[in-house]
This record gives sequence, structure tokens and C-alpha cells, in this order.
Amino acid sequence: MNRNLYVLALGVFGITTTEFGVIGVLPEIASAFHIPVDKAGWLLSAFALVVAVFGPFMVSLLSSFKRKNLLVTALFIFAATNCLSIYINNFYVLLLVRMIPAFFHPVYWSIALSIAEKTLKPERRSKAVGIIFSGLSIATVLGVPMATLMADLFSWQASFLLTAVINMVAMIGVQLFLPNIKNTNESAAAFNFKIFQNKNLRIGLWIAFFTIASMYSTYGFMADFLKTVSGMNGKQISIMLFLFGTVGIAGNKIAGNYMSRFPFHTSCIFLILLSFIHILVWYYGKSFTPIIWITGVWGLVHSGGFLISNINVTSSVSCSSELINSIFTSCGNFAVTAGTLFGGFWMGHFGIESIAWSSIILMAFAFITLIIRKKLQ
Repeated sequence: MNRNLYVLALGVFGITTTEFGVIGVLPEIASAFHIPVDKAGWLLSAFALVVAVFGPFMVSLLSSFKRKNLLVTALFIFAATNCLSIYINNFYVLLLVRMIPAFFHPVYWSIALSIAEKTLKPERRSKAVGIIFSGLSIATVLGVPMATLMADLFSWQASFLLTAVINMVAMIGVQLFLPNIKNTNESAAAFNFKIFQNKNLRIGLWIAFFTIASMYSTYGFMADFLKTVSGMNGKQISIMLFLFGTVGIAGNKIAGNYMSRFPFHTSCIFLILLSFIHILVWYYGKSFTPIIWITGVWGLVHSGGFLISNINVTSSVSCSSELINSIFTSCGNFAVTAGTLFGGFWMGHFGIESIAWSSIILMAFAFITLIIRKKLQ
């Protein structure tokens, strides 16, 4: 059964590289289209916004289709739109094309997470979910820095070609190795807004929202920060993103192990550590050697954020796993959008050298909400 999880993680690797691979390419795209970097950041935030708004509805709309066919179709659309993006010379057209695969992003995520949650015993569920999220970590390790390196060596179009190839490989892997998946009676077809009347779910979603928004408020502009503040070139930025993601694999595994046993304490320690790291990013941002070490520790902690947020949401209510995971995916992408926009706002008003404080503020809200939930429980 673990083989199935790793095959699904391969698909997560593909779609995550498409979503976040653009982070390291934003300076090149901004230069190519003669726009500011914060405007280029809409390539990330608009993608996330589509996922956020349409996530549960897409999962509900397609709930009657065969699960494996949906997974393969989603990866094909990701590959095709990345290929199409190579030939676009207008930023707004590129933005629209980038939004097309975003409609299928939550479909893949919700099915993959739902399968993971049903494969192992409840006490080992977070480890199974951790395998799926390892696809995200590996995308951070390989996908994002490789896309950045391709843009530096060739052009931003080369980075989109790379993500197209990754999604095609993932599609072939899912088609060949994943067995057929039976539809269950707990499909997400009957989406009902009354589910949000559950107080535990609402609080869990707010914790996830502030946590993920805080992560991407700074990380969304990491490449520009390293270039502008730390004085790194394209190859050095690629290496830093590779370092960030490499240690993130271990961080994701650590988070999975501890969230299954100590969810509240793990969440608290995560937020405290990540806040402290962002203070170091702000203080040592202009120092070349210290920022290398800080980036490594940053990646180790940062990588567990999605997994921790997912467990905080899915453990708060009992309902269709596909439904709750589609809601989490929407929440997470709302958070990515909000975090990126807030980071861009902060950068525009206070300078990119102080962007880490936008993340620290959001982490404070996440921590307060976490404490409130603990008191209510």
C-alpha cells in the first residue's frame, strides 16, 4: 500500500512544482514583461485563489468520475498548460493560462489525501499523510530550484518546459503503477455549507489559514529577497532553494511523527521556531554566510507547516475525507494568496529587507488562535 502513496506523492511533486516553481522565476518574469515583482507574484497568488474559491465545488462536481482517471486528467492538464505558457508573450494571457490547471489542483490533492487517510490505522494516519506531503517537500528540493536554475541558464520559458516534463512523468507514473480506485459512498458530491457551523472546524481552518499565510508571506518572495538583500546571483539562489527543500524532507518527516502523538505541542513549537527564524532572516539578511545557515534551518521548520495545518483541520471534524481535504486545500490556497498579497503589500510599503515581519505578525495570529482552541477544548 505504501507504493500507492509514493506514486500519489509523485503526482503531488508535479502539481506543486507547477504552483510554486514560479517563486524562483519571478524576478526573470518581471524583467521579461517589464512589471514589478509584486505584480509578477500574481502568478502564484491568482493560481492559489482559483484553488481556494473553486476547490470544494470542483471536487463535488467531479465526484462521480473514476478517481484514477481524474488523477491522470489533472496531471495531463498541468503538463499541457505549462507547454502552452512557453509561447505566451503577454503577462495577462500567461496569468489566465496559469489559472486553468488550478481548477484541478484541489481534485488531485483531496483524492490523494483521502486515500492516504484510509490506508493505515488512525494512529499512523499522520505518517501516511506525511508521505503525500513528501511530494511537496521534494518539489521544494528539486522542482523549485531546478526551475530557478533553468531560468538563470536559459530563460523563464525553460522553467515552464521543465515543469511540463515533470507533470508528464508523474502522469505516466500514476497511469502505470496506481491501481484502479473504487468510488465510495462518502464522496464529496453533497457539499453543504452547514459543515462550517462546526466550531472546531472553523477554528482549525483559522489556525491553518494564519499558519500557511505566514509561511508564504516571506517565502513567496524568497528569490527576490536573496537577490536584492543578500546579493546572490541566480545560481546561488538555486543552491539556496535546493538547500531549503533538502532539509525540508527531514522536517516533513519529523512533523509527521510528532503530530500523531503531540498535535498541540508540535503546532506551538513549530510557530515559535518559525517566528524566531524569521527574526534571524530580518537581522542577518544582508550577511551572506549567516543567511546560508539560517536558510537551512528555515527549510527544516517551514516544510512541516502544511502537514501540521492539515492535521489541525482534518482532526477537528468527522465527515467525508475528500470533502474535508478539499476544504483544507481551499483554505491553504486562500492562505497562500493572502500571504503573498500581504507580503507584497509589506514589501511595497516597508521594503523587502523587512518582509520577514509580515510573516511574524501572521504567526502571532496563528499562535493566539491555537491557544484559544486549547482553552475551549
